[in-house]
Amino acid sequence: MDESDESSRLTAHFEEHRSHLRAVSYRMLGSLSEADDAVQEAWLRLNRSDTGDVENLGGWLTTVVSRVCLNMLRSRESRREHSMDVYPTDPAVSREDAVDPEQEAVLADSVGLALLVVLDTLTPAERLAFVLHDLFAVPFDEIAPMIEKSPAATRQLASRARRRVKGAPPAPDADLTLRRGVVDAFLAATRGGSFDALVTLLHPDVVLKADPAVGPTPAPILLTGAVTVAKAAMAAMQRAQSTRPALVDGSVGLAMAPLGRLRLVLRFTIEDGLITEIDVVAKPERLGALDLAVLDA
Repeated sequence: MDESDESSRLTAHFEEHRSHLRAVSYRMLGSLSEADDAVQEAWLRLNRSDTGDVENLGGWLTTVVSRVCLNMLRSRESRREHSMDVYPTDPAVSREDAVDPEQEAVLADSVGLALLVVLDTLTPAERLAFVLHDLFAVPFDEIAPMIEKSPAATRQLASRARRRVKGAPPAPDADLTLRRGVVDAFLAATRGGSFDALVTLLHPDVVLKADPAVGPTPAPILLTGAVTVAKAAMAAMQRAQSTRPALVDGSVGLAMAPLGRLRLVLRFTIEDGLITEIDVVAKPERLGALDLAVLDA
């Protein structure tokens, strides 16, 4: 077989697996541009490798793209605090603005943005073990060499990640349903710019507290009163587009995760159907301490 025929064969085989590799990469990374970068790197490695004796090319490519994603996640961990600090003043901190935001939003919704938010709280090894095993049915003995762990240790990582995804025991169903209704209404009013509707959801003496990282000043934010808090929410309309309900310490809250990256969380105190307090969490150490989980539809 001449060189052009071999190249055509490799290209055809790779294209057969491209959609699967992109799906794995997106769930691993939560970013469409980074997922495409990982898939491209897998293609480059395929072209540089002798795969003549590889019987399962799909499995080989899944391993390659998973290792690429693992390295990207570890690199992200090292710069996470910096990226968290710069985000509030510069929403376009990365090259991901080259990706169509609508395409990214549709993909995030199809995967489940809440799931991506929770995955973003896991360590790189936990995320890889959970995504490959629970979402793509890759056996633990195939995952273990990627993270240099034994199959038993890899199983434990996936189990730990699974517990994080499920989260703490939620509030009683009736209470959770009530809170979900209030939080959904708050998010809808904020996205739609419905100031009057927002005010009706807030207690007249509502208090909003926010970490310094949320605003343009280095001081914590403290706002009181329904009108004042509603005005602040209206100023965050753009951020609300990448915000979704999630379980926060077993109760309903909101998580903002543009491109699947957790940036801030809103915790609500609700009494008699009205929001009495909003705690906006953005500091990395506070976000890391929260028990976030996927909220059932």
